[in-house]
Amino acid sequence: MAKLKRELGLFDVYAIATGATLSSGFFLLPGLAAAQAGGAIPLAYLLAGLLLLPGILSMAELSTAMPRAGGIYYFLDRSMGQRVGAIGGFGTWTTLTLKSAFALVGLGAYLQVYFPDAPAGPIAFAFASGFGAINLFGAKKTSSIQLVLTVVLLAMLGWLIGTGVTAVDPGAFEGAFELGASPFFATVGLVIVSYMGLTHVASVSEEVRNPDRNLALGMLLAFVTVLLVYVLGTWAMVGAIGVEALSADGGNLAPAAAMARAVSGSTGEAVMTVAAILAFTSVGNAGVLSASRYPLAMSRDHVLPAALRRISRWGTPWVAVLATVGLIVLWLLLFDPSSIAKLASAFQLIMFALACLAVIVMRESGLAPYDPGFRAPLYPWVQIIGIVIPFPLIVEMGWLATLLSVAFVAFGLLWYTLYTRDHVRREGAIYHVFERLGQQRNEGLEGELLQILKEKGVRDADPFEQLMASSAVLDYQDAVRFSELVDRASRVLSEQLGLDADSLAQGFFEDSGSGLTPVSQGVVLEHLRLDSIPGHRMVLARVHGGIEIDVGEPDVPPADDEPIQAAFFLASPDPDSGRHLRILAQIAGRVDDESFLTEWLEAEDNLELREVMLRDERMLVVEVLPEGASSALAGITIRDMSLPESTLAAMIRRRGQLVVPHDDTVIEQGDRLTILGSPRDIIDLRHRYDVHATTVPRWWRGRRRSAEVGEVRRGNSR
Repeated sequence: MAKLKRELGLFDVYAIATGATLSSGFFLLPGLAAAQAGGAIPLAYLLAGLLLLPGILSMAELSTAMPRAGGIYYFLDRSMGQRVGAIGGFGTWTTLTLKSAFALVGLGAYLQVYFPDAPAGPIAFAFASGFGAINLFGAKKTSSIQLVLTVVLLAMLGWLIGTGVTAVDPGAFEGAFELGASPFFATVGLVIVSYMGLTHVASVSEEVRNPDRNLALGMLLAFVTVLLVYVLGTWAMVGAIGVEALSADGGNLAPAAAMARAVSGSTGEAVMTVAAILAFTSVGNAGVLSASRYPLAMSRDHVLPAALRRISRWGTPWVAVLATVGLIVLWLLLFDPSSIAKLASAFQLIMFALACLAVIVMRESGLAPYDPGFRAPLYPWVQIIGIVIPFPLIVEMGWLATLLSVAFVAFGLLWYTLYTRDHVRREGAIYHVFERLGQQRNEGLEGELLQILKEKGVRDADPFEQLMASSAVLDYQDAVRFSELVDRASRVLSEQLGLDADSLAQGFFEDSGSGLTPVSQGVVLEHLRLDSIPGHRMVLARVHGGIEIDVGEPDVPPADDEPIQAAFFLASPDPDSGRHLRILAQIAGRVDDESFLTEWLEAEDNLELREVMLRDERMLVVEVLPEGASSALAGITIRDMSLPESTLAAMIRRRGQLVVPHDDTVIEQGDRLTILGSPRDIIDLRHRYDVHATTVPRWWRGRRRSAEVGEVRRGNSR
């Protein structure tokens, strides 16, 4: 399966979420909302945002746990199975394309401020085609455009709202609730569409760097931004131009331009028209980007035909992009602006309710690899509220929204019955809930979540580098029986942890089931968790002659011509299961590299064996030379190096021996110092000490193997 590039950072996430949101909600909807709710529309926007918060928090949790293209579709499919996944996939794809179509309506409306005779339909179709073309060339190009558009847009909105606030007439809000509760709550449902873009970025989460941090933080920052813009902006809008001007002719379709004209004249109107065009361009562009990832994900799972998962040479799902543009054009042909907004809001409410339910299912499933970087607070009450609230709002929006919502749920179930069920069988995490009740479970999902953990890597707070740097090493030339290796590793860990060696050995066998769990050809990984273990500990074992399997059978038998020559023994505290699994996944990801076993066998000593396992971007090896930038280190202590606070001087190789440094350790000329830290700190230190490569080579090829040093003797001297 082709993978999408991880090239989106925090500001890209924020730009996609914010840029996809700040368009119709401010520039188009206030006029339609004022026709229903009068001067109460600021409160309608505020309540709509607060009611959506449970769904947004749940989406943030699911996105950090399962960063995959397809967003809510993927979450629903993996949590509640293909039936619900099909409903979520079609529903969200439809929602996003409706939102994009609504943005194109607004784009046409604002162009008609200066070009009243311009045909709105052809303009919308032309822009839809243009956004599709942009998205064919990659997410990074798309997000770069989003970032520029968002910054310019926020600056313009800040100016308009600041100017409008000074012109507010308090009398404009008299009788704000005269129209009654029913129209008010119908308006709350109508303006839900204003917040839809906040979770668009979940659909491109597979392309986000460090998703544990960037996805949730980007969504929540965007939520705060748009909530302030909508509430303050509509308050200033009503107060500056009055409800009558907003609601004229069934709803002014260019309310921001009307407000700008009232407070700043024709110049302000021109500025806001440009801002509106930028906003609608931003949301249309982001809408195509996000919506196209849903048919991609559904095709990957064989819910849709295989053609939709084709990836272009630019790394984009080109068939899915074209299908998305076609759907946007269809909505423009079928529905008027108000109907598009109501349908988009109704489908989004259903998706958010299902997202809240998915969080409950995933947490109650007991799946250890479900390891979100962000957890929604106040579980499960937030999710229960998010499940209950949407449906009364949908009913308040009228028969069309209610009827088509039911129709799309029925369509998803029908598609599953007629197409999906015959192509693939996969159930979700809800079967792990059943398994906890003594029924059945989905065996494949746990492996899929482990694969996601492997791709995400460890978090900054995880002690992976320190664990590897301090790990004990067993190095054998001759063949070793697996039971002997477990016994020896358990004795080493027993000395470090103060626990009984026999109990540790028994724990390794029991936790791995069969007693031997290969994670790749030539490698085995043993692990256990106990309440009595104070912290994570690791033993690395290299066996040149191969490990003889004398206990149980491996889960994945190695090839006949490839011996098992590497073993890892990880012991962790029992309550820290998430960190334990992330460390395991990081080890598995490293040993999956084709070059791993060669590098492992050619490492010269214990230090180089540890370095083989460390991530290059988080490690720097500095040789203290007689000349050059590193020569200044000779004669000073580790403390005097003034390393960044989060950086660790982990190891020194000195005259063939390993030295574990302390703050008072004096550095000598000829030392080879291994430094661990964040990628940014490592880059800074590389420049400071003029180390041009990522690291000094981990092993010096062609040199005679050095004698075994350190805490464990070679096995061939037994």
